[in-house]
Amino acid sequence: MPDSPLAQSPYAVLGVTAQASDAELRRAFRRRLRETHPDTGGSAALFVQVQLAWELVGTPSARAAYDSGARRSVSAESRTWAPEPPRKRENASRPQARTHGHPGGWYREQYLTLLREWVGRGADIPDPYDPALVRSAPREVRHLLASAVAEEKTAVDLATLGIAFTVWHDVTTEVGKIDHIVLGPTGLWGILSEDWGSEVSVRRGEIVGEGVHRDDHPVQYLARVTRGFEKAARVKFSAFLVVVDDGQSAEGVEPIGRVRSGRAFLVQRPRLAHLVRTGIEGVGTGGTDLFEVRTRVQSAARFV
Repeated sequence: MPDSPLAQSPYAVLGVTAQASDAELRRAFRRRLRETHPDTGGSAALFVQVQLAWELVGTPSARAAYDSGARRSVSAESRTWAPEPPRKRENASRPQARTHGHPGGWYREQYLTLLREWVGRGADIPDPYDPALVRSAPREVRHLLASAVAEEKTAVDLATLGIAFTVWHDVTTEVGKIDHIVLGPTGLWGILSEDWGSEVSVRRGEIVGEGVHRDDHPVQYLARVTRGFEKAARVKFSAFLVVVDDGQSAEGVEPIGRVRSGRAFLVQRPRLAHLVRTGIEGVGTGGTDLFEVRTRVQSAARFV
């Protein structure tokens, strides 16, 4: 099961309701195995999801633990998505990128606000990140938490770029916010971190997928917010990235097309740091001095 607040519940993966009997659950598991088996034309990814779903609810004890929201220390799927404490650097001798801003902070504030409104004003919420509570919340609420977690994961990877890079998180503009701005020898990058809870693809220069609402246009949004920042800072972005979790797209790095003067790519997060560090042929800061670009970005950056 994907480590995402938007991930389908094991019941949804198996095609039953949470009230299904144990016998109904077993029949659904066998049916979904047949439907998704790669040897019969099914999807390997879905086949794995079905098996993982069965691990979570396939026995009375596992089902009771899942339904109660209990955590299993060995299970990444049962994490509570609470903010993680500051990490001790694994390799303190390696300089990290200079960073500014608070990745995921704005989305977490929005999540907590909407969660309290949904639960009811004045109601006690002992743990707003309790798995059972998160799973029961409306999708729009869970999407805010998923977006926060996605930004935080991306920020961890961007910090490893090294001292030659500077990163700004959650930069506000007149028309929205830019999740991440990265500047280094390979250019000026505008980055959107997302988690739609399912696989996405590129179609006609836009991101589409089951989890992407038909009124959402992520690439257009990224183009719009970065255009506003370009005018304010008097800079030009070299490239644009939409970052998703591993396995949420068909390829590690997939071209989207052009966004104004720059190229855009759909990138799985494990490939992100390498792509930004090594760069793209023909992409750079356009001859403008790197120090001058950094000064302009730093002067214009305002955080949400």
